[in-house]
Amino acid sequence: MFRRYFIAVGVLAATAGLSGFCQAAEPSPRTLLVLGDSLSAEYGLPRGSGWVALLEQRLAREKRPVKVVNASISGETTSGGRSRLSALLAQHQPTYVIIELGGNDALRGLALANTEDNLAWMTKAAQTTGARVLLVGMQVPPNYGGDYSRRFTALFGSVARAHKAALVPFLLKGIGDVPDATRWFQADRIHPNTQAQPLMLDNVWPELKKLIS
Repeated sequence: MFRRYFIAVGVLAATAGLSGFCQAAEPSPRTLLVLGDSLSAEYGLPRGSGWVALLEQRLAREKRPVKVVNASISGETTSGGRSRLSALLAQHQPTYVIIELGGNDALRGLALANTEDNLAWMTKAAQTTGARVLLVGMQVPPNYGGDYSRRFTALFGSVARAHKAALVPFLLKGIGDVPDATRWFQADRIHPNTQAQPLMLDNVWPELKKLIS
């Protein structure tokens, strides 16, 4: 009788241990924080149709346990993002941070040195918490002047190299740099339309996939 009792206890213990092992083996959920401007905040678009929402859907389809927090605000500058980031990092404790800011700095004619400094600060702040950072670059139209355009485009790569962050050189590649670009934009010719959103995600996805794999 006692022998049967100890065998039963052993089986239960082994089963409980196996169950605990299976639970421990399941991947823990991770958090992706997107800090961007109107290009990431679905400006002028139906809710759920922007590239960040499409990214969340893709992650779900591929069964990647990543929760997406979209903290993007239309009109946001790098200074605004910098002022909000510390609180967002403390609140969400993200595993990954996408920084898509800088376009509004250029539209307002803000000093490029300040834009670069803000992007560097945000990248370092996120990395200090253990998050992996993906910088999303932008470009400005030629009418800003060749020198300004080149310097603006280059600053994203400069920050990424200095802090060993991942980089998407141009969010609107294949959208804003093609002969028939107007077909991809809303009436204001500034904000991409619904049809452009999958292309924007395709520009971000290869680099992001490297971070989360």
